[in-house]
Amino acid sequence: MEFSVIDYIVIVLYLVGVAVIGIRIAGKQTSTSDYFLGGHGIPWWAVLFSVVATETSTLTFISIPAVAYGGDLTFLQITLGYIVGRILVSLFFLPKYYEGNLTTAYQFLANRFGPSMRNAASTTFMITRLLADGVRLFATAIPLAIILRLGGAFSGWGDLEVYLLSITAISAITLIYTLIGGIKAVVWMDVMQMAVYIGGALLAMGIMINGLPNGAWGAVSTALEAGKLNLVDFGFDMNFSDFIAAPYTFFTALIGGAIFSVASHGTDQLIVQRLLTTQNLKNSQRALVWSGFVVALQFALFLVIGLLLYAFYNAQPAEALGLATTDEIFAKFIVEQLPVGLSGLIVAALFAAAMSSLSSSLNSLASSTTLDLYKPYFGKENTEAEDLRISRIITIGWAIILTGSAFFFAILQLQEGERPAVVELGLGIASYTYGGLLGAFVLGRWFDSPDLTDALIGFFAGLISLLFMVEGPIQNLLPGEALAIAWPLYTVVGSLIVVVVGNLSWWTRRAS
Repeated sequence: MEFSVIDYIVIVLYLVGVAVIGIRIAGKQTSTSDYFLGGHGIPWWAVLFSVVATETSTLTFISIPAVAYGGDLTFLQITLGYIVGRILVSLFFLPKYYEGNLTTAYQFLANRFGPSMRNAASTTFMITRLLADGVRLFATAIPLAIILRLGGAFSGWGDLEVYLLSITAISAITLIYTLIGGIKAVVWMDVMQMAVYIGGALLAMGIMINGLPNGAWGAVSTALEAGKLNLVDFGFDMNFSDFIAAPYTFFTALIGGAIFSVASHGTDQLIVQRLLTTQNLKNSQRALVWSGFVVALQFALFLVIGLLLYAFYNAQPAEALGLATTDEIFAKFIVEQLPVGLSGLIVAALFAAAMSSLSSSLNSLASSTTLDLYKPYFGKENTEAEDLRISRIITIGWAIILTGSAFFFAILQLQEGERPAVVELGLGIASYTYGGLLGAFVLGRWFDSPDLTDALIGFFAGLISLLFMVEGPIQNLLPGEALAIAWPLYTVVGSLIVVVVGNLSWWTRRAS
């Protein structure tokens, strides 16, 4: 089955509608407080759904079903850590942000250590988002390209052309409503787009169940026989090197997921900015904690879709279905099995997931650049109108940079021969820079003695040390058998190094 004209009309109408509705919902922006914090008037439940939508990419929509199709349900273990981490952030981080009336997460570091530490953390955040979101935006185009190519209209195009078209469409539409509407447009469109992609997933699930000869219970029986309903894996049968390299054993997922969530939701401006848009601390805490449970339910939904796909395609491997990897299995179902119009709606849902992530990145990057780097040094005498104008210019700049970064990774990834290691580095970079950021916040929050010098030494020691423990180009240069750790442990190890080295630096300098 190929995409019909109706499917393409649905996609175009959705993209245009997003821009128009986003601008109308946001209203007029008169200050940077409106533009970046929504005047602290956004309801907690809207922030909750915005946080979840921000964490959800197109790859979540496509790849999580593939995890269950090719494996089991142990991926869900990490959501327990996510919930614990959010509770810790709500108890120990958010109160400090609200006490200081902060507009970015990194102003806390400026108050504790001085502007140099804020600049280092803010710059690290920007580099992280540039690389990670550049790869993420490129990766978003992969399932879209698969679906569009399977749909038939772009079958004569090369891979690169389809990827660049998808990247450009996502970036242009997202920039329009983010530029004009600010954080209000971002949050409210996140809410709408989450409804679209969850609704699309539920529709696909219903059609899938209807197409199974024995319905949902037949799918459960098939999954049970194949051992796919396993939820917990303690990994006690592994040796040490395998154990710390396995991302979804129970304790690695719980502890690593919790610390990762503390870093991503307590120190990353991408999430912290949303939490500061609510009316008060209590609403912010409510939005954050409940977002953990919603994320767990969302992952469970996509894993169940994977089990249904396993039954629908009679447990056939990807090769037998004419696919390169199991990541393409849901895309195959969308194109071949959904009725006219619904295929277009599902592709619109994929665009929704991509745009919610990108709009969040654009606004958070613009806020950190404006309030952490521009305003303290170049805009002290600016009026609110001047600051707002600069903020919008910076938003445009980041949109161009992120799009260019995605183009760059697309070109690298599609080169013949071995894929460049920089792609792998870009995909994992957010996980190990979080360790440095979290360590700096812990050092400033719970240790009174270390000063700016100690914090900077610890911060960069954490960032550099992890390069040698993350499987990638740096580790390949080391002699002997390298010790690789699972990605949920990057943040745990990185933050510990920052805290230990920062305190050792203080002790050594004091002793000397």
